[in-house]
Order: sequence, then C-alpha cells, then structure tokens
Amino acid sequence: MKDENHYLIRSGWLRASILGANDGILSTASIIIGVAAASEIREPIVLAGVAGLVAGALSMAAGEYVSVSSQSDIESADLAREIKELKETPEAELHELAGIYEDRGLDKKLALQVAEQLTAHNALEAHARDELGINEITQAKPLQAALASGAAFVFGGILPVIAALFTPVEQMIYLQYAFAMIFLIVLGTVAAKAGGSNVKKAIIRITFWGTMAMGITAYIGHIFGVNIG
Repeated sequence: MKDENHYLIRSGWLRASILGANDGILSTASIIIGVAAASEIREPIVLAGVAGLVAGALSMAAGEYVSVSSQSDIESADLAREIKELKETPEAELHELAGIYEDRGLDKKLALQVAEQLTAHNALEAHARDELGINEITQAKPLQAALASGAAFVFGGILPVIAALFTPVEQMIYLQYAFAMIFLIVLGTVAAKAGGSNVKKAIIRITFWGTMAMGITAYIGHIFGVNIG
C-alpha cells in the first residue's frame, strides 16, 4: 500500500511560511516604493527597506509565537479539563464519546463498542481527537510557527532590498512594483501547489492586494515628497 500525502499535514508550517514570505515581499516593497516616491536619493530608500525588513521579521516571528502560544494554551487547558473529567466521570465521558460516533452515522450499539475500545486503548487521545478536534497534525506549535514565519519574512523581504540596491532610482517605483509582482506570483504559485489549491485564484488574490498596498504607499510617499519639496 502506498502512503497518501495529505496537504493538511503541512498546514502549520506552510501557513506561517507563506504568510511570512508574502508579508516580507509586500511590506518591504511597499516601504521602498513609498520612500522612493518621496526621495531621489538611493541611501534613504535602501535604509528604509532594510529597517522594514528587520523590524518586520522580528514582529512577524513574535506575533506568530504569541498567537500560536495562545492557541496552545487553550488546547492545554481543554486537555487538562478532559483529564479531570475522565477521572471523575468516566462513564459519562464514555457515553459522550459514543454519542459523537452516533452523530457521525454509527448505530447506538456499534458506537458504544467503538467508544469502549478507543477508551481502553487511549481515552484522552480519543476525546482530544473526536471531542476537541486536537491531534498531532493540527496541534499548535508556537516555536515552529515563529521560526518559519520570521525566516520566510526575511527570505521574502530581502528580494525587494536587493532590487533597491541595483535598480535606477528614477525607475525605482515601477521596477519595484514589477519585481514584487513577479515574486508574489511565484510565491502564490508555489503556495497553491504545495497546499493543493487553485493556482489561478491564488495569483489573482495575491497580485490584487499587492497592487493595492503598493499603490497606496506610493501615493502617500508622493504626497509627502511634494509637501517636503
């Protein structure tokens, strides 16, 4: 028998990585475009891009860690409550588990048999999976999510910075937008294929919102540049 590859297994690190890389490209390119619209000198443009890259990566990693840690705390609290209930009211928990299987289509007798066998094997695991929806695949992993998100932000954000170092300042805005779109399309395609979703929808979504973000920051930078001048 050949093992099946399920996309859900990748959901934790894939979500954090794609979010980080996408945000890295978009945030850093938007900052560079905004500053380029207000400045004709390369140094402040590159400096703003590097500062945005560093701050964004740290912020992304910290935010992801806090967010996923909160989810992990909730899961731990639910599991602790379940352990207590299994000790204090094992019969009620058994029938609760059987009721879950009845709702999924098993007849009452078979549902009770399944619940009894799974309880004998590992009661907490059965309740965690079937009552709480917690399993090894979807369980929150804060450190993994934080590292994946922060590293992905750096990977995505370094691309606009490199472009800012070598592209002519006069065409910086347009070339940054063009490069960012290419990066985002590649990222959207990879993300869609890795997650088994529709590639066309992913590209449309990522390019639309990317254009909006960079367009708005370019306009704001232009306004500031005009006012300063």
